[in-house]
Amino acid sequence: MKLNMDELNKELTTKFNNNQSAMAKELGIERSHLNKVFKSNGKCAGSIVYGAIFKFCKDNGIPSERFIFL
Repeated sequence: MKLNMDELNKELTTKFNNNQSAMAKELGIERSHLNKVFKSNGKCAGSIVYGAIFKFCKDNGIPSERFIFL
């Protein structure tokens, strides 16, 4: 699996007004964890991040393929 960082950045910009704290809260993860994902361009994302994104997508009716390449 790999994160689609372009789409994740778009979501951060449009829905969360570039506020990583708000996005992390919505995803149910620590802001510092999300910040590491953005700083590493998605390379350090693990099961916590992927699980949070899958749940976020399911709860909001968004196809997870938008954010995650399988």
